[in-house]
Amino acid sequence: MKPIKVGLLGLGTVGSGTFNVLKRNQEEIMRRAGRAIEITMVAVRNVERAKEIVKGDVEIVTDGNLVVNHPDIDIVVELIGGNDIAKDLVLKAIANGKHVVTANKALIAKHGNEVFKAAQDKGVMVAFEAAVAGGIPIIKALREGLTANRIQWIAGIINGTTNFILSEMRDKGLDFATVLKQAQALGYAEADPTFDIEGIDAAHKLTIMASIAFGIPTQFDKAYIEGITKLEATDIEYAEQLGYRIKLLGITKRSEAGIELRVHPTLIPEKRLIANVEGAMNAVLVQGDAVGATLYYGKGAGSEPTASSVIADVVDITRLATADPEHRVPYLAFQPNALSDLKVLPISEVFTSYYLRMRVEDKPGVLADVTKILAEFSISIDAMLQKEPAEGESRTDIIMLTHQTQEKNVDAAITRIEALASVTGKVTKLRLEELS
Repeated sequence: MKPIKVGLLGLGTVGSGTFNVLKRNQEEIMRRAGRAIEITMVAVRNVERAKEIVKGDVEIVTDGNLVVNHPDIDIVVELIGGNDIAKDLVLKAIANGKHVVTANKALIAKHGNEVFKAAQDKGVMVAFEAAVAGGIPIIKALREGLTANRIQWIAGIINGTTNFILSEMRDKGLDFATVLKQAQALGYAEADPTFDIEGIDAAHKLTIMASIAFGIPTQFDKAYIEGITKLEATDIEYAEQLGYRIKLLGITKRSEAGIELRVHPTLIPEKRLIANVEGAMNAVLVQGDAVGATLYYGKGAGSEPTASSVIADVVDITRLATADPEHRVPYLAFQPNALSDLKVLPISEVFTSYYLRMRVEDKPGVLADVTKILAEFSISIDAMLQKEPAEGESRTDIIMLTHQTQEKNVDAAITRIEALASVTGKVTKLRLEELS
């Protein structure tokens, strides 16, 4: 059987890893795929660097259109990232009847519906395991391994940069700005870290997982996104004292009202396995009705871990290339004509628990005033921590953990609390998930 010919768009960190792993493990991969897989063409900006990597009979071009239009290419692997150019090349490849593998989470999260529709119409496959959590096969687990389950919720640490920063802040008591500089020096954070620290990268990945878990179209624009830039070391310390750790979580849940789709710093009980995921590692916790909770842990980025997922997709396509398109695994796990129009809930309608920290005067009656306001909005207190004022200080911190309640009620209560003469400044609000 003739080899499957692959065209590579991009030969950066993941592209070079894909080339090297495929070459190193070629025999093993062929035994699994049933036929040889060869990268025959790459599109790059830096031709000289590409020559150093491929060192062989691979055509190097600077125009991606030459790859997606080449008649002999069977699979196009898109590893250039971004939206505009990548989307254009992917759609051209599909129009030319080529299967596509991509690690581009922004492309799938924002334009997945359009890409999948084009692929369905053309009868080709689009695979994107590497778009979420690097080398962890979470897409395959959700789409195939858990197919018998009604997925109830997913909670994931799906951005290694922010997890590294939060781990360092907790371990060393450092502030956010200091640790960010360390992360940049170590290569964990980009020179412009906005996508990571503001939660956008995690929201792209969460959007994809939510679509597969619940059979809904990709709806990135409806995700609630809150990063870690405003998180203070003080709150990490207080959370620790109360038996919790703070992680940037991507959370998606199914409820009677609709689907929750949110990324934000979250308190998690320290006894949970996912609370103990440190450094730049990723972890995704999935709750299914039949299987219960399953945890997927590993490297969420990096050259060869991500290449592992890219090549797994190439192998899957190689195995299924001759299969009837109607009998392949659907892009989003559910048949395209069976996707649901479940509502994605605004954050104001979400039910969860909360961590509240406020700076108050240390005098009788203050706590009563605060608890009275909370009671008016049917918010009950689960735990409380009141610090002794520092010497010479007349104000102190009160920290409260609430039972589950609706976000809009908490926001209304906070507005009232901040108006009290005995309360100084803004109330710090963080969400809390037991994940039990």
